[in-house]
Amino acid sequence: MDILSRLPVQSLLRFKCVSKYWKTLISEPYFKKKHLNRAKNDQDSQKLLTIQMCSKNRIFSMYCCPLLPVQLVEDVQKLNFPSNPTPWQCRIHCCYDGLAVMEVRDNFKDKHSTLLLWNPSTRESIVLPSPEFPRGSLTCFGLGYDSTSGGYKIFQHYQGCSFPGEILALKGGSWRRIDEHPRGIDNRFVCRQFLAFVHAAFHWIAYSRNHAVVVSFSISNEVYGEIPFPEEMSALTALIGATVLEGMLCVHSNSIYPGKRTIKLWVLKEYGIKESWIPFLSVEDPTGAISIPKYRFADGEMLFWCNEGVMFRTRCGPWPRCDTIFDGHAFRERLISPTRCGPFGA
Repeated sequence: MDILSRLPVQSLLRFKCVSKYWKTLISEPYFKKKHLNRAKNDQDSQKLLTIQMCSKNRIFSMYCCPLLPVQLVEDVQKLNFPSNPTPWQCRIHCCYDGLAVMEVRDNFKDKHSTLLLWNPSTRESIVLPSPEFPRGSLTCFGLGYDSTSGGYKIFQHYQGCSFPGEILALKGGSWRRIDEHPRGIDNRFVCRQFLAFVHAAFHWIAYSRNHAVVVSFSISNEVYGEIPFPEEMSALTALIGATVLEGMLCVHSNSIYPGKRTIKLWVLKEYGIKESWIPFLSVEDPTGAISIPKYRFADGEMLFWCNEGVMFRTRCGPWPRCDTIFDGHAFRERLISPTRCGPFGA
């Protein structure tokens, strides 16, 4: 079992066909948990999931490739969409534990889209119930694991303060509203942003009393919190967002100066302590667009996605591509089955 737990997901899926014993073993929850825990420290399990769009005919394609400093063409794998093979519109909202929350619209006439929970490694997916309130371009999702209840939860929040947030416990099977922030906040989401999940809480940027703060929402007891910025950060007026970088909460900003745009990153070394915010990176943005950090390689190089449809690295330049990169998310390969997460139909 120890040797099997070290293998990548695709190899394990092939080995399930070898014998009934291996199929049963690899399908066991204990083995999946062992594989998950080992993969957390395995850099080779890190992948990049991208949705690309051909600008000429607006056809979407999805690709997966290892997150390695040197990218080879043969490492790039084209994936089939989990529902409609040729959707009119699609978006990856967030990824966690090898699972992705996706939204797909079949054609432009459809007023409603389908929300899915999908494992890109095993190709399994389930259709999720629709939230009560409408989704828009600046609706943010987060996915996390609640160790108290032993299940996954999806949290949805909205730009500004027009709608209350909603949460879906996959074990429960239905969305419910959450209480509003006790003081009232103005949520600010950068395009293609997700709710950063770290230290058992979702995080995002909001404005409270005319200052930017990181708002947290505990996944277990569903209580709001705030992580204040130091003075030099709290007065930021640039486009800012929150993400997770190497297991730490990270805040990024895109500041416009005469003739150039600068990307700045800060990380919270000790969670919850205001004084532990430290500057992490400051680099000129070659794209001149809104850029969001996606991954840090072992050699320190950063990978960014920008809203102009490109991905770039801080030292090596543009990420290899053939079309407009509509979406990009780093994730780790996992064996977790969406069908085991809740009472939903496939």
